[in-house]
Amino acid sequence: MTVKRSVILGCGSYLPARILSNDELAKSVDTTDEWIVQRTGIRERHIAAPGELTSDLATHAARSALAHAHVEADTIDLIILATATPDQTFPATAVTVQNNLGISQGVAFDLQAVCSGFVFALSVADSMLKAGAHKRALVIGAETFSRILDWTDRTTCVLFGDGAGAVVMELQDQPGTNADRGLLTAHLRSDGKHRSKLYVDGGPSSTQTVGHLRMEGREVFKHAVAMITDVIEDAFAATGTTAADIDWFVPHQANKRIIDGSAHKLGISPEKVVLTVDRHGNTSAASIPLALADAIADRRIKRGNLILLEAMGGGFTWGSALLRW
Repeated sequence: MTVKRSVILGCGSYLPARILSNDELAKSVDTTDEWIVQRTGIRERHIAAPGELTSDLATHAARSALAHAHVEADTIDLIILATATPDQTFPATAVTVQNNLGISQGVAFDLQAVCSGFVFALSVADSMLKAGAHKRALVIGAETFSRILDWTDRTTCVLFGDGAGAVVMELQDQPGTNADRGLLTAHLRSDGKHRSKLYVDGGPSSTQTVGHLRMEGREVFKHAVAMITDVIEDAFAATGTTAADIDWFVPHQANKRIIDGSAHKLGISPEKVVLTVDRHGNTSAASIPLALADAIADRRIKRGNLILLEAMGGGFTWGSALLRW
């Protein structure tokens, strides 16, 4: 007996050309490279150029993923773009990407779960593919967080960067075991009572402005490890796997201390953790596909590897996904 699994055919990424180092940041806000690295592990981040939009980053990443998957854009009939920094209030940035790629069939829409967005989008795409209405999906995480930062607030402006990552997914018949290729399980959570700990202080309905990112850093850090391990343990329970079975842990790249703490609590060896936070900063919904693409490009991730994804973001939202490459 076979089952349908959403298999990733290819992965791609895009980073803006401009690199902003900690030393350069220290010239405009009261901080130092040592302070940032010690508390976050971040050394530099990429910043979108003037006029370079989230849709531009997403389109570049999508084309990269399509090329890696060896499929044509006109075979895509589902596009889900995870972003908290859309080009406009509406239409969805995903339809701009759809048009940029020359796709006119199927559906395209945005999904907003902040840093957890890519994991949420994977799960939604998996469900829609399994429902039978769509055949091949493009799942993208893309952000221009530099546009919503208060560049005078050293507690937040040092943390974030811009970028995009994407994957191509399609349903395939698999034997129905944990050795199957594709998404094996996903677990999503949210809890709105924490919304004031990480949010943007503007919006169309409230202030009629875009606003700036605000964060209670210590509170976010305090909740992060427990929430992350909760959904990962759910993934292990659902599949009968353990940390020892994981080939690669690809976490949301927010803070190296959170990543290290989560891996240690779960018993995942540091050698299995994919880290890009030092070079990318926190790129929100783009961080997991960017890290995934990085490990695929340098051939750390190989066919048959079991990969664990996790993320936590404003809301709070958090989630995990377990897949085999």
